[in-house]
Amino acid sequence: MTATVILNPYANRWKCGKESDAVEKSLTRAGINYRLHISSERGHATILAREALERKDLPLIAVGGDGTLNEVINGMFQSKDSTSTDIVGPVGTVPLGTCNDLATMLGIPDGIDDSIALIKAGNTRTIDVGAANGCYFVNNAAVGLETEVALQNDRITWLRGALRYLFAAVLTIMKRPKWQAEISWDDGHYRGSLTLVSVGNSKRTGGLFYMTPNAIPDDGQLDFIYAPALSRLQMFRLLPQTLQGTHVAEPIIHEHRTTHLQIRTDPATAIQTDGEINIANATNINFTVIPKTLAIFAPQD
Repeated sequence: MTATVILNPYANRWKCGKESDAVEKSLTRAGINYRLHISSERGHATILAREALERKDLPLIAVGGDGTLNEVINGMFQSKDSTSTDIVGPVGTVPLGTCNDLATMLGIPDGIDDSIALIKAGNTRTIDVGAANGCYFVNNAAVGLETEVALQNDRITWLRGALRYLFAAVLTIMKRPKWQAEISWDDGHYRGSLTLVSVGNSKRTGGLFYMTPNAIPDDGQLDFIYAPALSRLQMFRLLPQTLQGTHVAEPIIHEHRTTHLQIRTDPATAIQTDGEINIANATNINFTVIPKTLAIFAPQD
């Protein structure tokens, strides 16, 4: 069995690419047979993962951040028969991205040697996978405010790390984007103004923000929060609370758990999945969950 290693050199603003030799040496020391593939542009890791799955070159190992893992998982699930109940994977991650939210939430170590040792040990955890208009995600997805933060974050080149996301959030709040929306979920419905909808399969996003602090990645459901149109003052008061997840106790924040979520917005909004903007403009968004379908190398829960 030969592992397929997909490395995104751009992850963490090109720092990941400088670690390719260290990754290869660590894989060799661990006794893992592998083929290394370097992604060359956005979406390339998805193609590489899909081709590897068709060749049965498993396991897949994503070297990069949440976005790299997201692309690899999308390649895996694009190859999956939608009627099949088989578990997909296994997939591993060497978390060398900016934030590595899912890896941190699952207890995957951030060092190259330690994360590869975990893969070599072979223990996996089976988690849920979310989908938003055909784009798969494992950590977090959103429409509204968070997508504007993600777009702003891409424009900032002079800051690094999670601080870049925090600064992007401040700039976005100053713009005060808002929408009109209709939201339906398993046992509820809302119609009115909207600032944000954040959907979590896990707790944290952007390296700092516990937007869905009660999310559980293997409970067969998605946690989500939404808020009506907020003033700048309200958003700035809530921002520090999102660093601890205490914002969900505020009456203006509505927190729910569901197996499906349908959102209609006016005007259109982008859709963010695992930190990446995969759909630029949508007015009808459908979130679903595929329960316990992805095997990922991780410590015992």
